[in-house]
Amino acid sequence: MAQTKTKETEINLKDPQYYFNRELSWLEFNYRVLNEALDSRTPLLERLKFTAIFSANLDEFFMVRVAGLKQQVQAGVTKLTSDGRTPLEQLTVISERLRPLVKEQDQLFEYTLRNLLINQGIYLINYVDLDQEQRTYLHKYFDENIFPVLTPLAVDPSHPFPYISNLSLNLGVVVRDPDTEEEHFARVKVPGVLPRFVPLPPELRHQEDDQTAIWTGVPLEQVIAHNLEALFPGMIVQECHPFRVTRNADLSVEEDEADDLLLAIEQELRKRHIGKSAVRLEIHAATPEPIRNQLIKDLELEEIDVYDIEGLLGLKDLFYFMSLPCPDLKDEPWSAVIPPALQRVKKVVDDNDEGKVQQEGEDIFSIIRQGDILVHHPYHSFSSSVQQFITQAAYDPDVLTIKMTLYRTSGDSPIVNALIAAAANGKQVAALVELKARFDEENNIIWARRLEQSGVHVVYGLVGLKTHTKIILIVRQEAKQIRRYVHIGTGNYNPKTAKLYTDLGLFSCREKLGADLTDLFNFLTGYSRQKSYRKLLVAPVNMRDRMVSMINREAEHCRNGGSGRIVAKMNSLVDSQIIETLYKASQAGVKIDLIVRGICCLKPGIEGVSDNIHVISIVGRFLEHSRIFYFHNGGQEEIYIGSADWMTRNLSRRVEAVTPVEDAKIAQELQEILGVMLSDNRHAWELQSDGSYIQRQPQSKDHQQSSQATFREMALQAVKDSI
Repeated sequence: MAQTKTKETEINLKDPQYYFNRELSWLEFNYRVLNEALDSRTPLLERLKFTAIFSANLDEFFMVRVAGLKQQVQAGVTKLTSDGRTPLEQLTVISERLRPLVKEQDQLFEYTLRNLLINQGIYLINYVDLDQEQRTYLHKYFDENIFPVLTPLAVDPSHPFPYISNLSLNLGVVVRDPDTEEEHFARVKVPGVLPRFVPLPPELRHQEDDQTAIWTGVPLEQVIAHNLEALFPGMIVQECHPFRVTRNADLSVEEDEADDLLLAIEQELRKRHIGKSAVRLEIHAATPEPIRNQLIKDLELEEIDVYDIEGLLGLKDLFYFMSLPCPDLKDEPWSAVIPPALQRVKKVVDDNDEGKVQQEGEDIFSIIRQGDILVHHPYHSFSSSVQQFITQAAYDPDVLTIKMTLYRTSGDSPIVNALIAAAANGKQVAALVELKARFDEENNIIWARRLEQSGVHVVYGLVGLKTHTKIILIVRQEAKQIRRYVHIGTGNYNPKTAKLYTDLGLFSCREKLGADLTDLFNFLTGYSRQKSYRKLLVAPVNMRDRMVSMINREAEHCRNGGSGRIVAKMNSLVDSQIIETLYKASQAGVKIDLIVRGICCLKPGIEGVSDNIHVISIVGRFLEHSRIFYFHNGGQEEIYIGSADWMTRNLSRRVEAVTPVEDAKIAQELQEILGVMLSDNRHAWELQSDGSYIQRQPQSKDHQQSSQATFREMALQAVKDSI
């Protein structure tokens, strides 16, 4: 033991060599997303979907992360990250790592996926490969449906370079005046209000073996490019080349100076639609140098900001093909089940003519009184659990108050409708709507206004803090007492994403949890300096200290001759204090398994530092979004779920809530979930100490033992190993 303590003190755990760069780690995560498109085991249209997700992720990465780094460079910031890089150095390594990934995506789509689509009767073809009859149809389609929407913009001394909107796809056009022989440059925006891909009618689709293709069509920009003469009559179109611009789209609101936060964010959103400074130019690789250089100059970019694409630009539009009626080319539909404990719940639905309709069964509150309930979406039905919880409360005459947080929700949210109904039924309803939920601000403003107009008390969060916690509190009058019912979750109250993301939620009427949520909502809606909670870990109040304390407690068990075991599942691990504490725990002998879907700045497997830390990432059909934290605690196991990752923003700059799970049966369910994750050999990737990830393969000998062991057996084995 003395030797272990020496190791802990002689190594500087703040040394940059022990940390991965956050941005590079995110790029590795996005490559794992792309790998789902590269993997031939993935159904074909799902491969297109993952290609589109890769592109959409990159758009957001440039709009926020790269844009932020460029602002730091412009401001002369030289502060080093935990891994010892300046903002300028980060921009350089991002460019170096990303270019081969973009090229791999480009080649995957152009040379693999397009051919596979053809084999399945889906022809996304180039305009130059059309026959005359197909061209005639598209020429007419252009005249009637596209031409009226287009606005060519000249660029010359009397027409300055136009402001090009964020994420817009454009054509750079060179035309020649036959009278003067002068060449002119113009920009034509490919209208985003029209579908990106133009289908041909059934009679003009490709045919193979007397079978008409499922779909035949061409990219919209190619239809425009081959009909440009209509936009420049009397001029000769020399050439045209597609390009796409990405701009800084992060909001910058001085909350403490804003008299009206909602109005301030609305004003910033108007700027986002236009965009701020450009941060990336995607351009076709065949674009001549003069046009390329002019675009770089006019957009005030540098060569490092330019990405050459050999095929189609803007591949996030491939989502279009998921709407094709080809079930054999997609994942089998998943039908969520009703959790066993809730199968007896009476359903409450709204009938447009008759009002509320109730089916036979027990009310959800009586079932929760019988014991805590865990729901696991999308495997468990969101509509039959969380949605019913809110809907029943809205119509239950004994319910007095409903309080909840709304971070992201759908455009036609039944949750919001239930809150409005509750207010109409005379209940006190309070909703904290987080206006600063990135890229959902506009949607949240719409719902906030509608809720306010319906009599709901709407709060917009706290100055300087983003409210990210997922909590519901329902207060109910029962006989001569007031009882509080709670839902504490890891994911958003959004019925659409609940079908796509794996998330957990706990229903309970435990008095201490109800009291904690009461205090937390008072903190969110009023003035409160609450410093302690009975059960909850709340950021930024006590969560960081409690997490650090529980990690240190495992280390102390090891130092005192016992054993230590930690398993944590989250989206990202960035916080340097948490990482340093995990390193110390590893040095003390604690066995640590981390399931980190996205960014991981911790380096596993470093001798003398993180020998006992193992990190995997799982990327598959569903987005792994739940957070689970397990601590062996000398056999007195503790397990938590909640909304927070181990990131500095979650622990210090957001309002988060993590709850202990005290029901023994539910705790075992969560351990089994972790066990399934740890033994995954289909979608799991193992993080190496050099930052690379190696994908596990089925029947891998290296993981045969773990694939056969349950989580509980692994935890118990850790105890045996330490004796």
